Amino acid sequence: MYRFLPLAAVLLLTAGFVWLAFLSPWFIIAAVIFAGLTLLGFYDLVQTHHTLWRNYPILARIRWIAEELRPFLRSYIVESETEGRPFNHEERTMVYRRAKNVSSVEPFGSQLDIDKPPYEWLSHSIVARHPQDTDPRVTVGAPGTAKPYSASVLNISAMSFGSLGSHAIEALSRGAAMGGFYHDTGEGGVSKYHRAGGGDLVWELGSGYFGCRAQDGSFDPDRFRDVAANDQIKMIEIKLSQGAKPGHGGVLPGTKVTPEIAEARGIPVGQTCFSPPAHTAFSTPNGLIEWVAQLRELSGGKPVGMKLCVGNRWEVLAICKAILGTGIKPDFIVVDGAEGGTGAAPAEFMDHIGAPLRQGLILVRNALVGCGLKDDIRIAASGKQLSAFSMAASMALGADWINTARGFMFSLGCIQSLNCHNNLCPTGIATTDKSRQRGLVIPDKAARVYNFQRNTVRALMEVVGAAGCDHPGELTPRHIMHRVTEDIAEPGHHAYKLLKPGALLQEPSDTVLSREWALAQADSFERAEEGTGP
Repeated sequence: MYRFLPLAAVLLLTAGFVWLAFLSPWFIIAAVIFAGLTLLGFYDLVQTHHTLWRNYPILARIRWIAEELRPFLRSYIVESETEGRPFNHEERTMVYRRAKNVSSVEPFGSQLDIDKPPYEWLSHSIVARHPQDTDPRVTVGAPGTAKPYSASVLNISAMSFGSLGSHAIEALSRGAAMGGFYHDTGEGGVSKYHRAGGGDLVWELGSGYFGCRAQDGSFDPDRFRDVAANDQIKMIEIKLSQGAKPGHGGVLPGTKVTPEIAEARGIPVGQTCFSPPAHTAFSTPNGLIEWVAQLRELSGGKPVGMKLCVGNRWEVLAICKAILGTGIKPDFIVVDGAEGGTGAAPAEFMDHIGAPLRQGLILVRNALVGCGLKDDIRIAASGKQLSAFSMAASMALGADWINTARGFMFSLGCIQSLNCHNNLCPTGIATTDKSRQRGLVIPDKAARVYNFQRNTVRALMEVVGAAGCDHPGELTPRHIMHRVTEDIAEPGHHAYKLLKPGALLQEPSDTVLSREWALAQADSFERAEEGTGP
């Protein structure tokens, strides 16, 4: 029975080294090692959970070891510069270099397959410029908003305290303060670590209403008013859905609700907490927009917007109809791509639920432009935005600024080990384990966060200047060329069938959104019968 030969060999070696140990003490260590392997082999024979271990004692352990090492061996030995997922080696290296203030130039030409769709490029200008502005800003505030905010074009996307450890959150906060950009709190509430650096914060409100949660789990206006009064909080973001797992609620086990987590989220220590898939503060598009107005008033006039991963297209248009009907305009919409996500999510949700960023961004852009709302409502894009070109492309197609989460995680030292979900992050970022967080030195990593943002924005301005512009807001869809086939490339406004201003108000039947526009209704997220929508 060859399957048991490894166990037999280990048993014989154990006996041999035990005999040799009587002759020389140097063999005691080997005897102990092989005795341990022998015990492991006999355990494999009698255990009942793993068939391979019972049938191939000791030998089957090699498969388990290989599975553990496979991601690392593939990443560092097998993959080329541009093959890795979710982020390839070239992308990660670019962030590391910019975070360390090291030149990120590459030699010998592009490694991308530029002759195959969906390759894109930016059309440069013969009269290229050298923009003087190294910190372009975007004013966020619809008409009537008392406290508009001047946002950077690159900010830290939503990451909650709890999914990230305290050292990582504080390093991000301090880096944001150094660079004058904002840090989104994530839906886990405004923790003391978010506030530690003194930087600007965007407070994200999910369906759990952490930080302003009543005992029954509903929204508490008084608690919201108290937290929103903090001067560090510059804007409020309603999370309708997120890219990693749109339409998926959550359960925070009581064992994970430590005193620090409880303080940030406003929940009892040690008590299991549920986040429903949908909000309870509203149930219709009109209700959502009216809640936006309530939050703006309770916060003292701070900008209030929403974040969503696009799902049903008529629901986005229903929100637009509610805005038109009530006259209440949110200040911004963050479009989160389905390729986003810094923590764990079911595979089906990560891979097949929700629209990717490009498709979601185009829809939201078309909805706002088609309804004549884009001049007052800003759009942010979030989802695998690391390079200056990816930022410029999104901004040319409708985004006013960019948020990134994993980009800033890389700047903290993330190595994409894919251990975000098991509290075993080797770099001390996505873990609450104090011994692992010890390796993340806050002042050093805060500087890297600052460097990455600053150097990426500088690279963006070089791209903007190459297009003959002085500000990213001057980029247009015509600046982006999209390869449709190997032989045909079209400018962005043709490739993505972009709507003209007011098209949905004037001749909706002539647009690519005519059917969804007919299905959308301001008083319900349900579909209207075709042709009956207001």
